[in-house]
Amino acid sequence: MKVINEFKAFAMRGNVVDMAVGIIIGAAFGKIVSSIVNDIIMPPIGLLVGGVNFSDLQFILKDAVGDNPAVTINYGNFIQVTLDFLIVAFAIFMIIKAMNSAKKKEEAAPAAPPKPSNEEVLLTEIRDLLKK
Repeated sequence: MKVINEFKAFAMRGNVVDMAVGIIIGAAFGKIVSSIVNDIIMPPIGLLVGGVNFSDLQFILKDAVGDNPAVTINYGNFIQVTLDFLIVAFAIFMIIKAMNSAKKKEEAAPAAPPKPSNEEVLLTEIRDLLKK
């Protein structure tokens, strides 16, 4: 029972839940980026290069023999995955950059001076009356 309670306390901490949400959103974001690269970016690039489908680019090391498939190096797929990574990395960089600039603005704004206490207000009034 003690182990279960410790695990429950660990799992319900804010950092663990935040991390889990981040991983789930990151996985979904990765799928979106993959779709953007595969379905929107790569077809025009392939058309510019001469109608090449990058996912089909490969070096054949050994031809298929009978039921054994060909041994290939799929460098076209590598190009697409690299573009996926670069887009995700750039998007994360822009998000972090925006967060850092927002933090700097918060830190740069000086805090308003605290309101004087009632005693200070009364003493100021007394001082002003004495000056008159």
